[in-house]
Amino acid sequence: MRGTVTVSLLGLVTVLAGPAFATDPGADNTIRHGFAKCRALEDEHERLRCYDKLTNLLSPPRWQGRLTAQTENFEVTAPTVLRYESDGPIFVMYLKDGRGGIVQNLHIGGGGTSTYVIEKPGTYSLQVSGSESWRIWLDPMS
Repeated sequence: MRGTVTVSLLGLVTVLAGPAFATDPGADNTIRHGFAKCRALEDEHERLRCYDKLTNLLSPPRWQGRLTAQTENFEVTAPTVLRYESDGPIFVMYLKDGRGGIVQNLHIGGGGTSTYVIEKPGTYSLQVSGSESWRIWLDPMS
């Protein structure tokens, strides 16, 4: 029974998480490993925190697109993880403050996923340039 539930959850992850999980053969192993790691934690609070982190992987991206885009302004009220993923060999993103000044230059070479912690509360936007499709999330710190 446990194996059946796991397979069903992994199917749900593929549907909810979008194209990255559908095309990434390692995604199933990442989710399986994550659930196994959480399940092995003895402390209830740590186990719950671990499962809460896994839910970030299931959330749809805040922004997604292909090639170039400028996001609308968004507010950060507490430290927040900016998680970004690219399907192409070139991905460059500028985190900008409310006045349009560059706070951080972020990039991924060769596709993949990366993160950056926005530590200071404030108003921000993103300027994205990629060679293929990309996805961006804002995940709460836990």
